[in-house]
Amino acid sequence: MATKEYQVSGMTCGHCELSVREEVGAVAGVDDIQVSAATGRLVVTGSGAFDDAQVLAAVDEAGYSAVRSA
Repeated sequence: MATKEYQVSGMTCGHCELSVREEVGAVAGVDDIQVSAATGRLVVTGSGAFDDAQVLAAVDEAGYSAVRSA
């Protein structure tokens, strides 16, 4: 089980969260997504390894920008 956290910029509402959830959910290996517009926090969990670049690209596709949190 792998869990990674990201900081997302630009989200302001539930629709923003839904957009990010839909795009990141399509990334291979992703099993669970927790996203908060209030904090900008995105936590992605997968049963195996998943690619940071694909998660960041999915967030970009949703219309937002993200960076991997330490």
